Amino acid sequence: MITVHGISNCDTVKKALRWLQQQNIAFEFRDVRKQPLNEAEVVHWLQQLGAEKLINKRSTSWRQLDEQQKQLQDDAAIAELIVTQPTLFKRPLVEDTQGVHVGFNESTWHQRYL
Repeated sequence: MITVHGISNCDTVKKALRWLQQQNIAFEFRDVRKQPLNEAEVVHWLQQLGAEKLINKRSTSWRQLDEQQKQLQDDAAIAELIVTQPTLFKRPLVEDTQGVHVGFNESTWHQRYL
């Protein structure tokens, strides 16, 4: 099963969900604003991807952080920050049988799922 984590008003998430529907691929969507994240799952994502790949440094949420928050290195502290500000992670975040992936690229998804 494919689980897509994101926020419902994100354009990239909308594109990804639309693509999955068009390909008739079963998935579950989790709007992280309605179903909050927990630290354990975010730590798992960090272990799979690393902070550089997981955190969206182009987001408004990132730009609003203070310098101390931007310098966090500990997975638990980073996870706590993402749990309180879920718009910090790159979207969509997908969990599937191949692991954890972020972002939507049609050609990559075509290779992965078709």
